[in-house]
Amino acid sequence: MYDYDWLVIGSGPAGEKGAVQAAWFGRRVAVVERAPAHGGACVHTGTLPSKTLRETALYLSGHRQREMYGLDVHLQRDVSVSDLMCRQAAVLGNEAARIARNFERHGVTQLRGHADFVDAHTVRITPPEGAGAPYTVTADAILIATGTRPFRPAWVPFGDPGIDCSDTILNLDRIPRAMVVLGGGVIGCEYASIFAALGTRVTLVEGREQILGFLDPEINARLSSALEALGCEILLKREVVRVGRDGDGTLVCTLADGRALPCERLLFAGGRSGNVEGLALENAGITHGPRGLLSVDANYRVQSAHGGRIYAAGDIIGFPALASVAMEQGRVAACHAFELGYKSAVSPLFPYGLYTIPEVATIGETEAQATARGEVVETGRASYGDNARGQIVGDLQGLLKVVFRVADKRLLGVHIIGERATELVHVGQTVMALDGTIDTLVHQVFNFPSLGELYKYAAYDGLGRLARRGAK
Repeated sequence: MYDYDWLVIGSGPAGEKGAVQAAWFGRRVAVVERAPAHGGACVHTGTLPSKTLRETALYLSGHRQREMYGLDVHLQRDVSVSDLMCRQAAVLGNEAARIARNFERHGVTQLRGHADFVDAHTVRITPPEGAGAPYTVTADAILIATGTRPFRPAWVPFGDPGIDCSDTILNLDRIPRAMVVLGGGVIGCEYASIFAALGTRVTLVEGREQILGFLDPEINARLSSALEALGCEILLKREVVRVGRDGDGTLVCTLADGRALPCERLLFAGGRSGNVEGLALENAGITHGPRGLLSVDANYRVQSAHGGRIYAAGDIIGFPALASVAMEQGRVAACHAFELGYKSAVSPLFPYGLYTIPEVATIGETEAQATARGEVVETGRASYGDNARGQIVGDLQGLLKVVFRVADKRLLGVHIIGERATELVHVGQTVMALDGTIDTLVHQVFNFPSLGELYKYAAYDGLGRLARRGAK
């Protein structure tokens, strides 16, 4: 007889939802968390802190009002990130407390300490110093949901006080005048836009041909232009050969083309690594891949040479590394572990939300992706500048774009840049999930004035393009 049916290691999005799902169906569940509070990186160092900083930057910089009223707002240079994050304690504390209450409500046992495998069914838990001696617990099935941390390559001297990863950037003692950001992915672009809005002169360095290569090219071009308008210099196809101090102590990032970028601060945003250190995975017959990521099958089960029923979900298994998807992965893993027959798979139709300034959101296929798959497609566009609510909120540059199949007008993709894009995308998601068409959007009644109305006019534009195509 095992101590628990389901032992979950980690209380981030995947761990929380995976634990509660099994408990809902009457399984005996425990969650092990080594941090002082629940929530993982999502709550304490990643998603919520960065988004809180973004909202504060938008408010204090007057960014949303500049277009409407021509404001020129300058932030005090000696203000710290912690000053800007005054709302963080309340936001993060409330979320961690909510998770704890959710566990309590569902009868999930909460264990504090570091977990490491003894065998495929046994985990040793080492409580925080002074909180007791290590002990072991057993479980019929185990979910690894330990998440990730910033990747820190050896060639970047993170011991230098001027160099940060996406965790330590939140601890700055003041807003820098100049910053170099290495990496044009989601994290790099989000922080580049946030600090640029706060008045920092940002240089964004990306080794590939474009930032955020998965975006629709039209949306990508608009985002790049928006970042440059904020004051970001974007350097593409550049290789960094050295980061360090020069003879007079100046922090310098040197590129392969010989250009030297002096910087007050440098943020390395080159991806993340799985939190597998100290788990003693070998004792359970598990090996990990590059950067500490675990491979799973369609049911989120990890292959173990020692047998057992071990699963993994969330960022620890890699793509897409979204909190929203991690929640569903945790739930689905629990359903497969106990054959609950409730959720058999995670929907492949999930949105991406980029909390850059301006926001970007996307779901489904781009025009190029659909065409490469053999589809004959058309597009429709609606500009925020032609929308009454867009005029009211002062976003004149935003765009909502739909991609649809010519044969039956079925909606295949939605791509948005502009105010509240991460909320708007869910309208398109719902239509796509129900196999809807752009006619579905035309026939809906949207509030006026509202940004949601952009969908109707993007659909009208698509129908017009379709008619012109037919006329030819």
